[in-house]
Amino acid sequence: MTNKNSEMMQRDLEVIWHPCTQMKDHETLPLIPIKSGKGVYLYDFEGNSYLDAVSSWWVNLFGHANPLINAKIKSQVDTLEHVLLAGFTHEPAIELAHKLVEITPSALKKVFYVDNGSSAVEAALKMSYHYHLNGGKRKPLFLSLTNSYHGETIGALSVGDVALYKETYEPLLISNMQVPVPKDQTLLAANEALKVLEEVLIDKSEEIAALILEPLIQGAGGMHMYHPAYLTGARVLTAQYNVHLIADEIMTGFGRTGKMFAFDHTEVSPDFMTLSKGLTGGYLPLSVVMTSDDVYNAFYCDYNDYKAFLHSHSYTGNPLACAAALATFEIFEASDVLGENTKKAAYIQEKIQKFKQFSQVKEIRQQGMVTAIELKGYDTKERIGLKIYEYALTQGVLLRPLGPVIYFMPPYVISYEEIDSMIEVAYEGIRRLALPL
Repeated sequence: MTNKNSEMMQRDLEVIWHPCTQMKDHETLPLIPIKSGKGVYLYDFEGNSYLDAVSSWWVNLFGHANPLINAKIKSQVDTLEHVLLAGFTHEPAIELAHKLVEITPSALKKVFYVDNGSSAVEAALKMSYHYHLNGGKRKPLFLSLTNSYHGETIGALSVGDVALYKETYEPLLISNMQVPVPKDQTLLAANEALKVLEEVLIDKSEEIAALILEPLIQGAGGMHMYHPAYLTGARVLTAQYNVHLIADEIMTGFGRTGKMFAFDHTEVSPDFMTLSKGLTGGYLPLSVVMTSDDVYNAFYCDYNDYKAFLHSHSYTGNPLACAAALATFEIFEASDVLGENTKKAAYIQEKIQKFKQFSQVKEIRQQGMVTAIELKGYDTKERIGLKIYEYALTQGVLLRPLGPVIYFMPPYVISYEEIDSMIEVAYEGIRRLALPL
């Protein structure tokens, strides 16, 4: 290990508390200081490369140090770095909002800028509750799916259902309840879950402001996947019972599921859509809440403190982030990204069939450019995911399993040869570490 690496690790651990990390692990698990990134690779100070198979927490679409996105941000920083979006506006925010309205489901006509995924969920929850309040109804209850995850601020945590994140803070959470997520990707499972949803709406709809869900893929919930028929049925039922439908597309948006948005696998529109992560191509924090004219008009009036939506963040609609997002869309428009992703997803599907030979593989799931291999027979204390993560790093691949679930969510610029490497390392990791000798 070079002196530079050693010095950086020591100085880091003196002061930084890392996210989603038990810091005591770093007594034996070295941090990896990253010097640079290019394409699908990250490079450390010793010259080692790591194939970023998880898109640096699901945000990167078109590779690290993408030349076009770099250039657009550099150009913007010389013009306007930031301005408040209350009483002022700027061209990148306007152009991006028009682009989002153009490409999202048809009912979504208004854009509310926020600055990260959890904050977007918070804003959508508040908008939904406040909409009903402006219409004369108090509906303090939110509905979500079992095994769901929507972020880690208090409101977002409240509507999630991953015990690891939620149980500690339960006394702080807002009113919520869960209905079953479809148990698998079959139509039968979708219809069974819809029956339960309807029963709950019949009984509780006068109290429920909104149903929030991660469409098609539950990210932090082990990449659990389900059939798009559930989205269509949920839209019909929530509309029937005057309950909003919030589509949390923070992870699933911008091509991850095989279409631009997960809701594009249906013919219906939600009342709200939250977007972040890939919105800026993985460069800068930015999120939005998309919503309908109906919701917007419920707040539109002569000045009234209680009816207005008085919600804000300092960096709302930041010009640099908006410029990165516009560059990201420019890449989508310049080439057939989704078509190429379809070919790559089919290639991944073919290559992962060999994992079925392992008795410890419980299930293989895929939706677009997201693939999950779930292992069985391991107690959480065995930390099999951490062992595979450590092995993969020694082979130059960044995997970050979700417990016993190994998944691939690479940047779209990954080559077929790099796909082979990514899959082979995961395969060898399972062969060496997850199977009995």
